[in-house]
Amino acid sequence: MEFSNKISEFASRIKTIQDTLKTEEAVKTSIVMPFFQLLGYDIFNPYEFVPEFTADTGTKKGEKVDYAIVINGEPTILVEAKALDKDLNKHTNQLYRYFSVTKAKFAILTNGIIYKFYTDLEEPNIMDEVPFLELNLLNLNDASIEQLKKFSKNAFDIQCILDTASDLKYTAMIKKVLAEQLANPSDQFVKLILGKGIYTGVKTQAVIDKFKSMIQLSFNQYISDLVNDRIKSALNEAPTFAFQTDIIQQQKKESDLTSKELSLLDAIKKIISNALPNEDFVYKKTERYLSIQLGNNSRKWICRVFLKQNTPHTFQLHQVGDTPYDCEYLFEGADQLNQISSLIIDVAKKCQQL
Repeated sequence: MEFSNKISEFASRIKTIQDTLKTEEAVKTSIVMPFFQLLGYDIFNPYEFVPEFTADTGTKKGEKVDYAIVINGEPTILVEAKALDKDLNKHTNQLYRYFSVTKAKFAILTNGIIYKFYTDLEEPNIMDEVPFLELNLLNLNDASIEQLKKFSKNAFDIQCILDTASDLKYTAMIKKVLAEQLANPSDQFVKLILGKGIYTGVKTQAVIDKFKSMIQLSFNQYISDLVNDRIKSALNEAPTFAFQTDIIQQQKKESDLTSKELSLLDAIKKIISNALPNEDFVYKKTERYLSIQLGNNSRKWICRVFLKQNTPHTFQLHQVGDTPYDCEYLFEGADQLNQISSLIIDVAKKCQQL
């Protein structure tokens, strides 16, 4: 099963049991330990997943962090878990102490649903005050799942994570500031905007207060216009052809690919990649079909696959310009598509020229 599907199933399970988890120990047993097991760690191996890891700090003895994940003989990830109803912001100091007296490179603070990932970007061996990654298992997107996947046992690479940690941290901080200014523009922000040739007079408090609501309104209107423009652009790019009625409604119903569907699209991509090695491919799924296209341009779709129950599947190629193609091809397995590999490649090359 694909990692994203495993995470989705795990999140669904959390929704069904979270109301029954009243204590910290219940959260550890029912969510935290299974979560790290899902990431591939052997939670029953005390040499790999160490419970109650000793992290004595100076004169304070007997300090213990809930879990330490040991990699290559060294405690590399510290995990401190709290109850579901606890405010994690009130417990960072505790994890900060643990981090400074161990050789760990990462620290995770969690209540089972929220996971905050820390490292030492600012000063070596001193945990940053701000996490470089924060995930809510009940509200994950594709980008956050990809970041989480980097912490799975099979994919874990310290340098790879650190290479992106700084960007993740500061991007999140910038987004937070922008959200705050969008909701309630500060006096300094209003002055900055007015200083761009909008108001040349003295920026008294009365002037700032007057423009504050206008800037907030303009902010919201700009974002609304931006979203509407993106939607219009997508509508204008959508091609019209047989078998594609109600395409917009279908695209709204896109869902995650199953492992079988992903394997099929990967097989098609493999056929094309030899001829177009530098192209990026995007997979899409609607209620009716799977498709593969070049990049994010919906005009450059190469083919569509209609999976049917108990009958041969239908493979539909894109008709590019005036170039005719046999629109449908019946097949039962991905290996049969090799029979029309040259035709698939031809279509892909034509799409590349659009």
